[in-house]
Amino acid sequence: MAITLSNGLRALFLVLGCLMMGTLIYTIYVDGLPFRRDLLTPWMIATLVDFFINVIALAAWVSYKESNFITATVWIFLLICFGSITTCAYIFIQFLNLSPEESLQDPVYHVLLRHESKCVEQKTKQSAVVTTKIAFSVLGFLMLGTLIYTLITDGSPFRKELFTPWMVATLIDFYINVVALSVWVAYKESSWISGFLWILLLICFGSITTCAYIVKQLLHLTSQDPVYLILFNRGNRQV
Repeated sequence: MAITLSNGLRALFLVLGCLMMGTLIYTIYVDGLPFRRDLLTPWMIATLVDFFINVIALAAWVSYKESNFITATVWIFLLICFGSITTCAYIFIQFLNLSPEESLQDPVYHVLLRHESKCVEQKTKQSAVVTTKIAFSVLGFLMLGTLIYTLITDGSPFRKELFTPWMVATLIDFYINVVALSVWVAYKESSWISGFLWILLLICFGSITTCAYIVKQLLHLTSQDPVYLILFNRGNRQV
């Protein structure tokens, strides 16, 4: 079962990465490069804010995961530049690097776990739980404010003229990252109902839900706990 899960997730992110690569090439071909002022409509800006807040959450995981500062910086730079293509490539590589034993035991846990430690009990010198909680609370309210402001100033986003080729490509990019976050939420939640509800909220409200979920997980930690414990479900926190 675990090997099937590992292979399934590896195949999923390979397909999603190829989908985004094809979307990017096609959009450049039909609509040119994205570095044009006319593309920056209010809803495109709101979508980009939403997108990059999720990228910050993924980048935080990458910075924890990589024991080498230079490697982490390169991956985060690629995340910023290429979005979900990098997300899919990074996750695919992590699943590819699992040993047969790790694939059998709990593949998602071992993919989330830092390279150098291979155990959860290692403590950091100083917890950053409070700082992280504040940071994601601020990011969540930033996105909420952006959403409300854009609704007031530019109306509903459900208008045909807004769906330009680059807006569609950005939304595909955004939702592929949402898939990655949804896999994490599904792993974290012990109940299928709560997992489904959180994933539904992720789909509907994007990074607002991402930030709310991360803050909620941080509330279960003490100020002395290392922040990376929020990555794991309750069972693996006890390992």
